[in-house]
Amino acid sequence: MTTQDSDKLRTPSAFYRSRVGAFNVIALHDGTVSRERAPGFIRNAPPEDVEEAFAQLGIAPGQLTLTFSALAVETPDQLALIDTGFGENGGPTTGHLKDNLAAAGYSPADVGTVLVSHFHTDHISGLVTKDDKPAFPNATIMVARPEWDYWMNDATMEAAAAGLQPTFKLCRRVFGSLKDRIQVFDWGDTVMPGITAMPAAGHTPGQTAFDIRSGSERLLFVADITNNPLVFARRPGWQPAFDIDPDEAVRTRRKLLSEAADQKTRLFFFHAPFPGLGFVAREGEGFAYIPQIWSRET
Repeated sequence: MTTQDSDKLRTPSAFYRSRVGAFNVIALHDGTVSRERAPGFIRNAPPEDVEEAFAQLGIAPGQLTLTFSALAVETPDQLALIDTGFGENGGPTTGHLKDNLAAAGYSPADVGTVLVSHFHTDHISGLVTKDDKPAFPNATIMVARPEWDYWMNDATMEAAAAGLQPTFKLCRRVFGSLKDRIQVFDWGDTVMPGITAMPAAGHTPGQTAFDIRSGSERLLFVADITNNPLVFARRPGWQPAFDIDPDEAVRTRRKLLSEAADQKTRLFFFHAPFPGLGFVAREGEGFAYIPQIWSRET
């Protein structure tokens, strides 16, 4: 047994089932990563303010802890998955999504559609196995046109900064293995009954939010419009190094969080503390993140 397998055996199942009207939605934890927080991680904030913000979460000085959670949506017609985590292609503290999907009662073969919010490593690596086979053998992979056009453009890749090159290469590896399964959508499209694609650009050029509605109920999957919302919802003007277009990311963050606060819309954040479900309320110049109270709804 490898160290990674041993770590996974010691990790308790982490899935959380909730409802949106007639849909089941299941938060699936993929794992966490703790690492050194690079100097200048927040481009436009004094280091001492950044240190204080993370210290309030109990994170050690100079460290960054990230958590990763995808969302499955079971409609009357099919099971969809929004983002995939690292799968078999991450470190020893990630790659738990498949096990948590099984704990929730599903197998990868049950997934009929994978909706991709954007092409960062922690969202697409799990689309393929280590030997580049489809991780979800029966799934159609749906991606946003502006995201596809950016990352799959060779001229853009050649002109991009060195720090982005690994992501460009990963996209070619992952989607090269899945080319017969890809469907491209536009913002505003109904990607499957009850789910509409919404623009959420800035973090990446084509990042997409997914508006999930059934009956009178709604859940908005907001991907990475914030990193940890306990930090970045409260400080929506902060610009973390992960955002490719930081000014556009701030505009998107403020817009979607403002609308969610005013409309009391329930949100799912990929990087919020598990299970990633909650609300935001206006607080000063930013927003307070209010985790959903857990309940046994189904």
